[in-house]
Amino acid sequence: MSLHQQEQSKGINLFTAICIVVANMIGIGVFTSLGFQLEGIKSGFALLFLWVVGGVFAICGALAYGELGAAMPRSGGEYYYLSRIYHPMVGFLSGWISVTVGFAAPIAAAGMALGAYFTSVFPQAPAKLIGLMVVIGVSLIHTSTIKFGSYFQQVFTILKVLLIVVVIGCGLFFTQPQELTFLPSGTDFNVIFSSPFAISLVYVTYSYSGWNAAVYLASEVEKPEKNLPRSLIIGTLIVMGLYLLLNLTFLRTTPISQLAGQLEVGYIAATQIFGSSGAKLMGLFISFGLISSISSMVLAGPRVTQIIGEDIPVFKILAKKSSRGTPFYAILLQLSIVIVLLITSSFEAVITYLGFTLNLSSFITVLGVFVYRLRYPDAPRPYLTWGYPITPIIFLAISLWILVFILMNKPVESLAGIGTLFIGAIVYLLVARKQLKAS
Repeated sequence: MSLHQQEQSKGINLFTAICIVVANMIGIGVFTSLGFQLEGIKSGFALLFLWVVGGVFAICGALAYGELGAAMPRSGGEYYYLSRIYHPMVGFLSGWISVTVGFAAPIAAAGMALGAYFTSVFPQAPAKLIGLMVVIGVSLIHTSTIKFGSYFQQVFTILKVLLIVVVIGCGLFFTQPQELTFLPSGTDFNVIFSSPFAISLVYVTYSYSGWNAAVYLASEVEKPEKNLPRSLIIGTLIVMGLYLLLNLTFLRTTPISQLAGQLEVGYIAATQIFGSSGAKLMGLFISFGLISSISSMVLAGPRVTQIIGEDIPVFKILAKKSSRGTPFYAILLQLSIVIVLLITSSFEAVITYLGFTLNLSSFITVLGVFVYRLRYPDAPRPYLTWGYPITPIIFLAISLWILVFILMNKPVESLAGIGTLFIGAIVYLLVARKQLKAS
């Protein structure tokens, strides 16, 4: 097969890769977290600056991942990178988290949230059943061809972005603004270095998670040495812009007293923008928007499982592709875990400790940019991290602070995450070590 034919066989172009990043990032976090930030922060400038810092954090991570993705254009994300940069065991542990709960738990959470928002508009509908049907339907769609799955991802991501743009446009141009200034004042410096700002930053970075989504499908991206870095950076910049404008819209249209301490800030702001039917409209909008989030994770997660199956013979069934070229068994495995989590609702407990393990994984991966340059100075690097070494250092500093914060404030969940890694280490030593060495 010629190089041109190989590129033709890949079903994910730059636009689809960007859609995957955008859809993975925009979940329910941006529609729920502002109310809690307002409990400790009353400054319009400080609140928007909070989302700028979160965006800078995500962009710095995307820049670093872009170098690794371009240098090692194979699916699998951190599993593949960490195996090559450090040791196969380090990569396996990252992959272990991804395969077991790293993608399944957020999909289950998104499915449950979708059902809850849908029933806010149609109260008679069973929320859990709606979530199950959507997750199963989306998973089956992605067992079809890569091309069809890509089109599905594009359509629902475009729909999500357009709906956000409509909310922003109506809020900024067709409503009476609140008396809140967004220009910096003399007291904002103290607010930015306060404890409430620091605590809020942890949850803002959660809302930005997903900026690395495209690297999990690198083998199926056209011209990955160019398109992977571009998709990560462009997708993250788009989301950062939307997040800033959406929070500006919420603050500009709705009194702080109504938003502070409230979970459903999207509902409250929509009521101000669209009238009494606004809450239902926002509920329907979020539920449809979550389809693209579920779709992007269904696309990404099984690719990690597939690569592990390719590398470790005992898991080789998970590497098998259907006649249409999709990782059929890997998708079914992830779907099975999602269904169990959805039915038992145990994903809520899983989500709380994912923050620690996933942050640890991304921290080690970005640190790997430095290690990879030292260990393999002559390796081809089609793309070099912009702003190196400053941008990866910024990411590492914020990420380390978040890890310490989670460990201190959620020790049980953090220890549970470490326990999951310990179980993964046992599996590696008993099953995977010899087979990885032999492969």
